[in-house]
Amino acid sequence: MSTVDDELLLEVEDLHVEFRTSDGVAKVLNGVGYAVRAGETLAVLGESGSGKSVTAQTVMGILDSPPGVITGGEIRYRGEDLLTATPRRRRELRGAEIAMIFQDALSALNPVFTVGFQIEEQLRIRQGMSRKDARKRAIELLELVRIPAAARRIKDYPHQFSGGMRQRAMIAMSLALDPDLLIADEPTTALDVTVQAQIMDLLSEIQRERRMGLILITHDLGVVAEVADRIAVMYAGRIVEQADAHELYRSPGHPYTAALMDSLPRLDLKGQTLETIKGLPPSLLDIPSGCPFHPRCKRAEQRCRDERPSLHGLGSGRVSACHFADEVVESRG
Repeated sequence: MSTVDDELLLEVEDLHVEFRTSDGVAKVLNGVGYAVRAGETLAVLGESGSGKSVTAQTVMGILDSPPGVITGGEIRYRGEDLLTATPRRRRELRGAEIAMIFQDALSALNPVFTVGFQIEEQLRIRQGMSRKDARKRAIELLELVRIPAAARRIKDYPHQFSGGMRQRAMIAMSLALDPDLLIADEPTTALDVTVQAQIMDLLSEIQRERRMGLILITHDLGVVAEVADRIAVMYAGRIVEQADAHELYRSPGHPYTAALMDSLPRLDLKGQTLETIKGLPPSLLDIPSGCPFHPRCKRAEQRCRDERPSLHGLGSGRVSACHFADEVVESRG
C-alpha cells in the first residue's frame, strides 16, 4: 500500500452528466465528488452502470458527446478547472499529466499497427524523439512491465499477445509520457486470477516508484483489498460511501457497501449459501425517489423512500449517504 503524499492532484466536485437518448434522459452522474493525492490509490467500486467509467472518461475529456452532456460540477487538476480549459490544453494534459488504462486492451490497441509503433508514436509526436530513441524507450517500457524478449516482441501486433500481455502493453503505453495521475479502468477484467494478481502487483510497484496518483476502477472488492488507500463506492451515479480502505473493510457505513462485502466468498463460511444483493440496479432513466438503493435494502424505512440522503461525515474522514449510517457502522463494528 502506498504512502500518501500531501500534494492534491485531482478534485472532482459535484459532477453531473446526462445521456440524452431516444428513450429519454439518463441521469448517469448525480453529484459525484472525490479527490486523489500524489502517491495515493483511490479505488472506485460499484456494479456495472454505477457511473465509474463515465466519471473517468469525463476526467480524461473523452466522454462521447452526444449522447453525454456535462450539466454541472468541476474537475480540477492541480487547481486548474479542466471543464473550462481549451481543447488544446486538455490535449496537452492528456497522456502527459493524466493517463488511462482502458478496460479492453484488444479494443483499445489498434490492430493494424505493431505494439511498438503505438508506443513510439506518442514519444515522437509529444516529446520530439527520433525514431531510434523512441524505439529504445519503447523497449525499456515493455521491459518495465515485464514483457519477455521485449526487443523482439515490440514488432508484434496486438493479436499476437495474450490477454495479460496486451494489458501490460497498455500499461506501458500509459506510462510512456510519465504521467502524475493514472486511471486504471477495470485493468484485470477477463484475466485469470494469477494474471490479475500479477497486473495489480505491477501497477502497485510502478505507482510506488513514480509517486503517481492512481484511480483504480473496479467492481471486485477482492482486487483492491491489498492496494487501495481509500475507497469510493458508487451506486446509481452517486458516491454513497468514501472511507479509508481498512475502515471500510472493517465496518462499512452504507448498506450497499455492507451487502457487497457480504457477497464475497469467505473461507470461514465454507458450505454456506453465499449472500446476494436482491434485485437489480435502477434504470438511470427512472431513478427511484429517496435513496436509490432503498428497493434492494434490508434496512429501508419510509424515510428512505421519501428523502434522498446526502453524504455526511462519520469521523476519520469517512462519509456515507445513508440516513442510518451510524447504525450500520455500529452493527458491523
